[in-house]
Amino acid sequence: MPVRDTAWPDGTPCWVDCQVDDPAKAGEFYTGLFGWTVQDTGAEGGGYLMAEQGGRSVAGIGPKSQPGMPSVWTTYFATADADALAGKVAAAGGQVLVPPFDVLGAGRMFVAADTTGGVFAGWQAHDHNGAAVYNEHGAYTWNELHTRQLDAAKTFYADVFGYTYADIGDGKTMRYAMFTAPGSQDAAGGMNDDTLMPGDPMPSYWLTWFQFDGVDTGVERAVELGASVLMPPSDSPAGRMAIVAAPQGEILGLIDTNVRVGDFGQ
Repeated sequence: MPVRDTAWPDGTPCWVDCQVDDPAKAGEFYTGLFGWTVQDTGAEGGGYLMAEQGGRSVAGIGPKSQPGMPSVWTTYFATADADALAGKVAAAGGQVLVPPFDVLGAGRMFVAADTTGGVFAGWQAHDHNGAAVYNEHGAYTWNELHTRQLDAAKTFYADVFGYTYADIGDGKTMRYAMFTAPGSQDAAGGMNDDTLMPGDPMPSYWLTWFQFDGVDTGVERAVELGASVLMPPSDSPAGRMAIVAAPQGEILGLIDTNVRVGDFGQ
């Protein structure tokens, strides 16, 4: 099981949580889907639930900050200085939606939107480093921005995080950029050009992919628990994957990276 006990490198997706109307009901759904153990952080935590796998933190589930906002999964990016990073977001043309604030002794965070409208968070670790379990069944394994303004998004995140990119796809059916944070040689996530995707246009959003060993079984289980299927299971060079909407509406991806078919067009 991949385990991390130290803070994540700057610019790396380090944590995911969902904001829903009923965190307890969401906890039941994800426990049934992934086998998580969900712990209430108590009155001080404001209704926030910590999901664990093997006794180690894997994701969070919390109440919505504002009534009427959609249920979503949020990607958090590691930073050594949340205030300085929020300043970079504003300087690059993004919008700081929730200014930096302390989360008890766990860390310091802010919420922002990039120039295409994609919402994300920054996390400065104190007592809570972020996900301790990753790239494992029931844990997040990949985070990607879906946007119809890929070039603008690449510029924004390069300005804010210093990302470099590796472009993949044939440019006709797929246009995708994998980003790498400074000081690393491994891709930390991706960005997808949604203008090439079928269906009605959607606002920019960050999608969290969770590893699920046996995606078809995962989709069946999710549906039994009340989810709806947005993209049925299909093979890809990254893994066999599907996208579902949980009962309260938040979108998530299921992927089995052990089952890879084909290669990425260049």
